[in-house]
Amino acid sequence: MSDPSEHLVEQARAGDRAAAVELVGLHYEHVFAYFRRLCGSDADAADLTQKTFAKVWVALPSFQGRARFATWIHGIAHHVLADWWRRKDPLESASDEWWEARAADSPSPFEDAAERELAARLYALVGQLDAEKREAVHLHYFQGLTLAETADALGVAASTVKYRLREALEFLRARMTESELKANAR
Repeated sequence: MSDPSEHLVEQARAGDRAAAVELVGLHYEHVFAYFRRLCGSDADAADLTQKTFAKVWVALPSFQGRARFATWIHGIAHHVLADWWRRKDPLESASDEWWEARAADSPSPFEDAAERELAARLYALVGQLDAEKREAVHLHYFQGLTLAETADALGVAASTVKYRLREALEFLRARMTESELKANAR
């Protein structure tokens, strides 16, 4: 079994509550961080995470193991987020203070590459991307999903994910100042 969640999934399907609790423990923070970065509110992120896991448990019998369990969960999270965006204006911008308080437990690719100020600037620019590109960036870079896993989660081809990421990176490069690009190269 390549995915450590597979055994727990089978136990949870069989009614093992401890396995279900352990699955939530393994995946909750990643799903919450995904929503927190995309919706700009801890309260909304918590609500969306709860909705996602409710859907996960209802759909658990349909999980066929064609993708990693984490990828499958992010696919469900993607649909929960899309429903939320349809009902709410997703472009409400979060303040700089909010973004600065969103440091991940482990450094993201942006935080590794630059100081905190550059990371805040990049987060703000990522927030300006259209929803499809922003979500691809969050899944691939912030959540660490592979291109194939990101494609599975979004329900699109890997080539579409590559295109969205390339377009997002071009957008970000075009808006970064020369000094920010030099700082990013360090």
